[in-house]
Amino acid sequence: MTVGVRQEPRDAPRALPGAGPVRLAGALTLLALLAGVGYRLTLLLWDAPPTNSDEATMGLAALHIARGQEFPVWFYGQAYMGTLEAYLAAPVLALTGPSVLGLRLPTLALYALFVVLAWRLTLRLTGDRWFALLVVVLLAFGSDRIVKNQLIAGGGYPEMNTAGAALALLAYDLCAGRPRRRLPRWAAWGLLAGLTLWVDPLVLPYVVAVGAVLLVVRWREVRGWAGVTLGLAALVGAAPLLGHSLATGRNPLTAVLAAGGADVPAGWADRLHGGLLLGPPLGMGFCSPGHCATWQLWWAVTLPVLLVAGTVGAWRALRAPAGGRVVGGNGPAPAGRVAGALRLALTLAAAATLAVYVASSASGLTPVESSRYLSCLLISLPALLWPLWSVVRRGLAHAPRPAVPVRVAAVGAAVVLAATILTTGYATGRAAGTAPGARAAEDRHTDLVATLRGLGVRHVYAGYWTCNRLTFASGEDVVCAVIDDELRPGFDRYPAYRRAVSRSTAPAWVAPTGSPLASRLDDRMRAAPGSLDLVTVDGYRVYLPRT
Repeated sequence: MTVGVRQEPRDAPRALPGAGPVRLAGALTLLALLAGVGYRLTLLLWDAPPTNSDEATMGLAALHIARGQEFPVWFYGQAYMGTLEAYLAAPVLALTGPSVLGLRLPTLALYALFVVLAWRLTLRLTGDRWFALLVVVLLAFGSDRIVKNQLIAGGGYPEMNTAGAALALLAYDLCAGRPRRRLPRWAAWGLLAGLTLWVDPLVLPYVVAVGAVLLVVRWREVRGWAGVTLGLAALVGAAPLLGHSLATGRNPLTAVLAAGGADVPAGWADRLHGGLLLGPPLGMGFCSPGHCATWQLWWAVTLPVLLVAGTVGAWRALRAPAGGRVVGGNGPAPAGRVAGALRLALTLAAAATLAVYVASSASGLTPVESSRYLSCLLISLPALLWPLWSVVRRGLAHAPRPAVPVRVAAVGAAVVLAATILTTGYATGRAAGTAPGARAAEDRHTDLVATLRGLGVRHVYAGYWTCNRLTFASGEDVVCAVIDDELRPGFDRYPAYRRAVSRSTAPAWVAPTGSPLASRLDDRMRAAPGSLDLVTVDGYRVYLPRT
């Protein structure tokens, strides 16, 4: 009896070893990316995280750009923090009108791009698709502080991580000697570096660290057309900053230092407590909305250990023997050394970011809110977690009977990775739970705008956190000037609004219910009966002068 054997066609593709796991890792990575984007889009549709007057200021700049009315270089009312978000949102708002969702759609796109770039960067630096999946999963989570940094168009934060990951990825490709599109890559690196310095200097440690690797590895190429291209592109990217500084004689660095609390010193005990204990868990997404429980502070102890382990591991990879041309030549540098050099750069940039934050008074004065200054640490996530993953992988490689030290180290590293996922997942759930409250607050504000329009009110006085939000939501139909709790002039980021309100014959006052400003206006009504009419809206009190 003849047994038939099924013959495969000669040109049929053969399944490569490990192709199945690779496809599975790719599919899971895509699902994690879609989950992260979907979670954030759902928050946006629920008007979460809550908007504020600073974000509205960026929205007003976007409206002015869309109308061709103004083209601001800096965030209104200050001489630092570029308005890139306003320029990105201007085309959207030109179609939708004043809308928080329209203002945030570009920041959502920036988040998605950051995750894709972080995934590609992780693959370049480690070559491990499953580890790259872990990084994407962690970036899909979003605690209160994380989603605020990524979605609120308040200036600088949504674009910094995207730019930092792109700079590191471009540096890898240039250092590894990828032959195609060399000059465009050099131009892109310079342009991004210049743009980030204009947008927000918080990303400067990453520009310096990654740029140092690029210059050391490709120093001969930089001496030619590559260096010319890099320099010109950097000047183009930083042109708004340089042009404004030259025209006005102002130094943006001075304004940045003042914003960091340089003029209001804090004690070192407070700085160390806020910068090292509270800052890292808050800034990297381990905490619940607005505060950190004691059990969520474990990351503050883990981060310094990972910084040391990441530095040592990257240095060893950089110094390991490798064939090929040595670093600094014209040809491609060994990929392992390039990956080690960039992991070292990302680790040192994270350490520098943390050190600068601790040195600032903001870490001691307002640690919960100023932890946003650590948002760039997410760029270093692949370099920080790689030592843990490597230990776990080494333990699995020695299975089924690894040595006791290897087994203990692998179990410990796995526990830390699992705790990282669980803690960030818990914080994400708590942040998602705030969405209904954000929707209710936005509905109340919408009713306020409608009430003012119905009453024919076009000029009002209000507190800082009410004013520009009200002006943006109304599309400047209602113009607001800032007053403090004693009815004295406050900080107007856009002085034209104060001039308009000052010219009004009967401006109204708006105050949140139960606020000190509302109490002060109630006192005025009692002191001068009949001088004001009171209209109440859920959450707000509107005081109308009698004419």
